[in-house]
Amino acid sequence: MTELTAADGHVLGAYENHPADALAGIVVIQEIFGVNAHIRSVVDVWADRGYHTIAPAVFDRIEPGIELGYDPDGIARGRQLKSELAWDDVIADVAAAVRRVAESGPVGIIGFCMGGSVAWLAASSLPVAAAVGYYGAEIPAWVDHTPTVPVMLHFGSQDAAIPLSGVAEVTVAHPEVAVHAYEGAGHGFACDACGSFHAPSAAVADERTAGFFARHLTS
Repeated sequence: MTELTAADGHVLGAYENHPADALAGIVVIQEIFGVNAHIRSVVDVWADRGYHTIAPAVFDRIEPGIELGYDPDGIARGRQLKSELAWDDVIADVAAAVRRVAESGPVGIIGFCMGGSVAWLAASSLPVAAAVGYYGAEIPAWVDHTPTVPVMLHFGSQDAAIPLSGVAEVTVAHPEVAVHAYEGAGHGFACDACGSFHAPSAAVADERTAGFFARHLTS
């Protein structure tokens, strides 16, 4: 773990993995469960692929050190914490993470659940080179945001929180965005720590994401 300082002086925790001779930088944005063991494992996967990777703890403005499980209590607590967030504060905290890994080259951002929505916002507001969002529930509501960098979005066709009609709205409004919907997958399909994990969809989405970042961050 390390610390970041946002532009307004707020100090937040972050999990960072900085391999030698990093290819570029990647910022990983948490789900509603905090920078827990799963998110730390995602950071380590991208670091193993050669990226300077960091996950900022965006719940630290409310309560530092939050790590929740994927059980009903964890879901309820995570939703409560998310409801208390100010999105401008989240972007400020993510910006601090972007600045940290930018020392290694172009920066990509990848987010899951709540983090997928943050990645969508970051694509139009932060100095990143590419963004990937997994099942960000707010994205259809924020369809008026226009990304300034390449974006890839992943959704599950069986996601009760994000109707396919909303996914279609994003696709129509932003034909430049690579939008993928995975048959049989629900919310959280890429998280191997929770019951909704859908291994075939997660594997395809990861392969697409890895290729996307390779094209836009290292080419």
